[in-house]
Amino acid sequence: MSKKDDVGKAFDFRLFKRVFSRTRPYRGIFWLVAIVAILSAAFAIVTPLLVKNIINQSLENKDAGQLLYNVVLMLTFLIGQVTTQLLFNYYANLLGESVIRDIRIDLFEKMTSFKMTYFDNSSIGVLVTRAVADMQRIGEIFSQGFFMIVADALKMLSAAIIMVVINWKLALIVFAIMPIILIATRLFQQAMKVAFVEVRAQVANLNSFVQERIAGMKIVQLFNREEIEKEKFRVINEKHQNAWLKTVWYNSIFFPIAEIANSIGIGLVVYFGLIQNIQNVGMDNKGAIIAFFFLMDLLFRPLRQIADKFNTLQMGMVAANRVFNILDTNSHIADEGTQEREQVMGDIEFKDVRFSYVKDEEVLHGISFQVKAGETVAIVGATGAGKSTIINLLNRFYEIDSGEILVDGINIKEYTLRSLRSHIAIVLQDVFLFADTIANNISLRDGNITTADIEAAAKQIGVHEFISSLPGGYQYNVKERGTMLSSGQRQLIAFLRAYVSNPSVLILDEATSSVDTYSEQLIQQATDKITEGRTSIIIAHRLATIKKADKIIVMDGGKIIEVGTHQELLKNGGYYNDLYTAQFLAEEVA
Repeated sequence: MSKKDDVGKAFDFRLFKRVFSRTRPYRGIFWLVAIVAILSAAFAIVTPLLVKNIINQSLENKDAGQLLYNVVLMLTFLIGQVTTQLLFNYYANLLGESVIRDIRIDLFEKMTSFKMTYFDNSSIGVLVTRAVADMQRIGEIFSQGFFMIVADALKMLSAAIIMVVINWKLALIVFAIMPIILIATRLFQQAMKVAFVEVRAQVANLNSFVQERIAGMKIVQLFNREEIEKEKFRVINEKHQNAWLKTVWYNSIFFPIAEIANSIGIGLVVYFGLIQNIQNVGMDNKGAIIAFFFLMDLLFRPLRQIADKFNTLQMGMVAANRVFNILDTNSHIADEGTQEREQVMGDIEFKDVRFSYVKDEEVLHGISFQVKAGETVAIVGATGAGKSTIINLLNRFYEIDSGEILVDGINIKEYTLRSLRSHIAIVLQDVFLFADTIANNISLRDGNITTADIEAAAKQIGVHEFISSLPGGYQYNVKERGTMLSSGQRQLIAFLRAYVSNPSVLILDEATSSVDTYSEQLIQQATDKITEGRTSIIIAHRLATIKKADKIIVMDGGKIIEVGTHQELLKNGGYYNDLYTAQFLAEEVA
């Protein structure tokens, strides 16, 4: 969505209504905040009237008792004002935080349901901004925006009415100043609307850049990109700074204008008020002039602050628009299946499957093959042949263009996603570990998998000794992305993770392509163990690791060009033989 669209829809009534519909579970808090806001305005208005009475009656009559009474009364109302303000701040923030908690949960749930295509085309940094920074802006709609605007508007209306009642002529003088502030406020609001959209865009760009560079810091340092990335960051950071400076500049212009208008109003009230007092025309007391000072503050100060509150509300609405755009995105795999199976045999069949990541750019051209339950099948081919795509489609990370994929003779679309994926475990080449303990990375906090289960499985596949040697053993924290472990150790953890889930179908995607010899031996032992008695699909780069496979599928350019055992394919002298010979010679030279 363009920046122009964001600006145009920032105060869309339907969007505003949609945001406030999120307060329905918290109606009690909502009305409490509204009532407290009204009381706060009422308490604020009483003070000028009491000041007027003190000057005109208590001081003029030199009545100490009446003075004490008015002072105590004023103190009571001031305490009430402070109390209501405290309650307002707490419960308005509580309401805002409750709403954004609910929205953030919905947003996270929505993002976890997106198909992989969405993440292929989206910046992680931008999504993080939506889930964190933009959420706080939405919360400020309640804590610093709408309710404060309502409270300030009530104060202004009450102050204006009381001014007219006390002295309508002085009130007209004050009202004559208001258009200056109103025009300045409107211009300020329009300018800030555009500026804040730019700020949010630059914050997202900055977050995205920093997130990607931190994640890829090894590449940055390995290729001596520090200075180049620093320069890129300088440019992005400067754009971010300039976006914020626009808001500072508009504030620097608006608030002095508002202060000047307020000062002019005070000067005119003092002058004409004293003239009236001297001439004794319509005013015979000094307390009214002093009261006007307080009332003007209640009129002009909220007016100036409303502009600032509108900015907060504006930023919150822009953020809400962007968050709701994600919530409204229809980019998920249709989970309309009804098949829920506790066990599957593991028969897999691809029937004339065609698939495109990008429309009209087909990467699989009518793939057909079958894997029988309990078989170990290897898929080999050059980079880009379509090997990993087959795995993605089997798990329904993407939807196929045409054809069928069957598990136990049933189209995978007829399974629920949870049921389908619960029977498939994958060990990827690039293992992802969370910043958590080894035990939690293996069980993924599944309450059905105990530490005893993990240790027993580790002993069975031969990795218990390695894990026990780490500080804390299974409670060792591997830090973000498992940086405290080597690539081979991460692979072993991934094997154990797959094994304890007891899948019917096991997929190994280039699982031994980037590990040391010792780790490879452990992984090979683990592979033999976890593939035993279950359907296994191995995507392999190193052909020496798949000699024992029951069947090898050779792919090139999105098509299957050869199928057979290792020995059969070597005898055929075709593409597989060429790959194997080239790899064997390369290893010999090495």
